[in-house]
Amino acid sequence: MAHFAALAGLGSYLPPRLVTNAELAARFDTSDEWITSRTGIRTRHWATPGVATSDLAVEAGHRALKSADLPLEPGAVDAVVLATTTPDHPCPATAPQVAARLGLGTIAAYDIAAVCSGFLYALAVASAQIAAGQARRVLVIGAETYSTILNPADRTTSVIFGDGAGAVVLSATPDADRPGVVLGVELGSDGSQQDLIIIPGGGSRERATPGSPDPQGRYFAMQGKKVFAEAVTRMGDSASALLDRVGWPVESLDHLVGHQANIRILAALAQRLGIDEERAVVNVDRVGNTSAASIPLALSDAAAAGTLTAGSRVLLTAFGGGLTWGAAVLTWPHLNVA
Repeated sequence: MAHFAALAGLGSYLPPRLVTNAELAARFDTSDEWITSRTGIRTRHWATPGVATSDLAVEAGHRALKSADLPLEPGAVDAVVLATTTPDHPCPATAPQVAARLGLGTIAAYDIAAVCSGFLYALAVASAQIAAGQARRVLVIGAETYSTILNPADRTTSVIFGDGAGAVVLSATPDADRPGVVLGVELGSDGSQQDLIIIPGGGSRERATPGSPDPQGRYFAMQGKKVFAEAVTRMGDSASALLDRVGWPVESLDHLVGHQANIRILAALAQRLGIDEERAVVNVDRVGNTSAASIPLALSDAAAAGTLTAGSRVLLTAFGGGLTWGAAVLTWPHLNVA
């Protein structure tokens, strides 16, 4: 019997600390107008010292399981897939700790590293596990604490990124027409341009040696102008290819949920695809760029606000370091949002 992966639960979590443009403007000798006009961002949330990515992931995962009416106990799900650029430690992966803290037992749990495209990569892998009959239900989480890797002297990145987590539960179904089924995923990468989005230190290129490592190498760096052009092109092309493959005309789409990088990229993407900007889900103004958490956070916000309604045709698309990019489509199901 064929298996399909359907969205069955949705949850999100933002750390309590709200960081306003006014706070950052004072720190970087800039202005709220400068930040807003270039990014569309007005506020973002940052984790306080002592709070790690796993803490946010556990909260979002708990809420997604509650949304799916699943208990925090062994057997609730068969795997946890965590997309993150900011794991608790370089080793081990963070997902096993998240699974253990949620009380899910000794199930498969692993991290996915595809930066801002991470959630779509995780969604694709989890859907494939279900399609292969290896899992009945999978908890997919995107979680980030970007505030821990931002250069405090770099205005351009510090005003953009926020922390947060979003999660979904995927459940197996034999019905390809069931609302919530992930109907298709399109993924791509270009490693020849890895320097556009990078944390240069902390890996095997920088061998562990006695003494303190250079802190500059541990900070996130991005070439904004080049990233803008690549993001719009790659998201647009992957989304168009996927829509053609599943036979959805662009005019049949109800909502575009793009990676919340900045408001200009979202507007340019909608224009490239020929989608009215009113159909684009936007929450970047309130949470900033949350990397792998971006799409599930946007889905949670839109579902809670009643923007996403049962039967809506939804296109997801993202672009991130690697370079990586992707797109996915589904018909929105009825969900209890937690």
